[in-house]
Amino acid sequence: MTSPVSGTDASLSDRELQIIELVADGLTNEKIAEKLQISKRTVDNHISNILEKTKTENRVALVRWALQWGKVCLDEVNCCILPPPGETI
Repeated sequence: MTSPVSGTDASLSDRELQIIELVADGLTNEKIAEKLQISKRTVDNHISNILEKTKTENRVALVRWALQWGKVCLDEVNCCILPPPGETI
């Protein structure tokens, strides 16, 4: 059984979007901290805030949310710019 992806397009900062991309790439919080040259604690806080803003419960749900809303591109999948919610193509 799959859980539905949250139906909200949260307002995220550039840093939060950067962190989502790294989560989608499979990096741990420790590796994200190293790559961005920030503390793991800062990454933990960002992840917590992102999960709250996107109303997702874990990293897998977050990546699903990011794919749904066009926030990440994985291996040339979902790389197009999506219209805002409610707008048709």
